[in-house]
Amino acid sequence: MVSLDSPLDHVTPYDRFAWSDAQIETWLASGERRQELTDYFGAGEYRALAALAKRVRRAPPADAGLRVLIVPGIMGSQLGLARRPPLPHDIVWLDPIDIQLGRLATLRLPGPAPIVPLGVVLYSYLRLKFYLRAHGFAAEFHDYDWRLPVSQLGAGLVERVRAGGAARVAIVAHSMGGLIARAALSLASLGNVERLVFLGTPHGGSFAAVQALRGTYVVVRKVARLALRASAETLAAEVFNTFPSLYELLPAPPSGAGGPDVFDPGSWPGAGPKPRPELLEAALAARARLAGPDERWISIVGVDQKTVTGIERRHDDFVYTLTRHGDGTVPASSAALEGTPSAYARVAHSNLTRDPLVAAAVVDLLRDGSTTRLPSSWRGDSGASAEVSDAQLRGTHTEKVDWAALTPQARRLYLQNLNEPPRRTPRVVSPPPGPNS
Repeated sequence: MVSLDSPLDHVTPYDRFAWSDAQIETWLASGERRQELTDYFGAGEYRALAALAKRVRRAPPADAGLRVLIVPGIMGSQLGLARRPPLPHDIVWLDPIDIQLGRLATLRLPGPAPIVPLGVVLYSYLRLKFYLRAHGFAAEFHDYDWRLPVSQLGAGLVERVRAGGAARVAIVAHSMGGLIARAALSLASLGNVERLVFLGTPHGGSFAAVQALRGTYVVVRKVARLALRASAETLAAEVFNTFPSLYELLPAPPSGAGGPDVFDPGSWPGAGPKPRPELLEAALAARARLAGPDERWISIVGVDQKTVTGIERRHDDFVYTLTRHGDGTVPASSAALEGTPSAYARVAHSNLTRDPLVAAAVVDLLRDGSTTRLPSSWRGDSGASAEVSDAQLRGTHTEKVDWAALTPQARRLYLQNLNEPPRRTPRVVSPPPGPNS
């Protein structure tokens, strides 16, 4: 068993592949390391990234007076332990070999090891950066330790903005990254931030956070399949439930009789993993401190994907309602922030940073503050719905994965598809026939 806090005795292939995005850009543009990069990204993704990297090299110099910070979502930054050269850094999230060995426990808070961010998850965010750079923007990543409270992460973003001096700044924030940007604007007067584009930010929360704390979220369950000993419920109770950030993604308390208030510890089922009351209390207070909307903000909202948009407590279980009114992770009503304009895309949450039409719309928004590429309204008039309970979700993704037995392609696809869509399909439910039917 590898020691939880000894980074020098354990180097995996995933550690050795922890190259910087700048280095990978150079190789993509030149054709070097083609086979390694194809194995890592897949043939189709490699071709797309290589074409974009070559466009970046041919593009005119970026506007040095405008910095574009790309802020990823939760779980969108690699986490691990820093090591001195010539050893590579020790990637823990997301290294399946480390997860097999039980080293995901190093991420719990308070933790046994000095975890640091080690760059963004490139498969999710490299396309967007290249696209912006190919269109003349000085785009850079802002990775962070996504386990921590949003206010603390917002303070880190303030430091990053201020490090650039008086240069104009635009922020493109995916998912929880948008809440971090709002926290930053609440902590400091950042007048040089002239544009804030949200991509699927859960302003009103996401039911995926409820499922993550319960051990029924697909990402938690698929990660648990890699662990030799831990179950999804064990990982939820002992690791994920210690992350303050997850609590700050919980859906807002309902107004009226709109389902359970998940910030109330008494509203949670007694069976299965449960949240920590002190973190619920802190998260609810943090929500009230986020900056309110202003004219610099616009949201791109994913729609028409199978999404949990409601929750109900039945007996000693949570039951979730699935509709197509969201991006698969965030309900449209949560991503569309009242008081700011929205644009709508029929794109899943994980692909909002990879979709070419969304990227083109982001370019418009950064240049002009508006776009005609995406509609500014959307009618979710589908009455289709389905239900699934925590008990049913616990019957999914239960078999352990023999990582060594998988082909390189199967390994890549497994990691790239951790956040797969719900399997139940919403359907229109006809009312029961009346007595005169």
